[in-house]
Order: sequence, then structure tokens, then C-alpha cells
Amino acid sequence: MVRKQILPRPPVESTSFEAGIPVAEVATVQVTSEQGNHPIDNVFDNRQGPGGSRWIADGPGEQTLILVFDSPQTIRKVSLEVEELWVSRTQELVRQEFTFSPPSTSFEREVWSVAAEGVTHLRIDIKPDKGGRVAQATLTSLSIG
Repeated sequence: MVRKQILPRPPVESTSFEAGIPVAEVATVQVTSEQGNHPIDNVFDNRQGPGGSRWIADGPGEQTLILVFDSPQTIRKVSLEVEELWVSRTQELVRQEFTFSPPSTSFEREVWSVAAEGVTHLRIDIKPDKGGRVAQATLTSLSIG
């Protein structure tokens, strides 16, 4: 007869990615600019996907978004969504390129797996057009889990 032991299952992570880190409750958001009718608040309002609300920079050029957490966070995933309905361009976020050719290609979603503990700041630099054309940065959603 084989000697055996049944191992207990590992505990499931308490924070699901769907719920994510509630940025509005645990962080201050710093941003270089925002349009009045497309504020940075829209990135965290859970209206995601094509047609969701979004942040648009107030002017052209590179932009920076920084989350300053009230206490250190553990981050396992970062999800970004970007939608561009009018301008053909290649927006770059953290070395990730999003190429838009409206009307056929206008929405991009990326989910990155990361292993970061004790995170006090999360910085995202956005280049609105890698080709150097005049364009405004945009971001539909940012979820952190």
C-alpha cells in the first residue's frame, strides 16, 4: 500500500483583481494635465471597455500619472485600457505601444502580471504619439490588483 497525505489547498488571495485596489480610497492621484470634461477621475470610475469614460490630457505632449499610496501596497496585476476614436497614432505607455487606426482599430486593453510588494508610488509616463506628431494622451481605465 502507498503511503500518502492529502495536502491542504493553498489559500485564495483575498483581493480579487476584479475588485482591485480602490485607488480613490488609498491613494492621491497626480497628473500633469486634464481636460475639464475628461478628468483623471474617469480612469478610476469602473466604466471600462469600448465607449467607457476616459481621461484626456489638456494639451499635446508627454504626460505623467503618479499614484501616491497612503500606505505600501502589494501589486500583482495592472490593467490599462485606451480608446482613440479620431486620430491614427501610436501611444506609448511604459514601453507598451497602443496603435490606433480609427475606425477599425480604436480600442486596446493590456493586463500585466507583476510581483511588487511595498509599493508607495506607481508612475506611468505616456507618450501620446511615438511618431512625434502633435497628439493628446488618453487613458480609459487603470486597474490595479
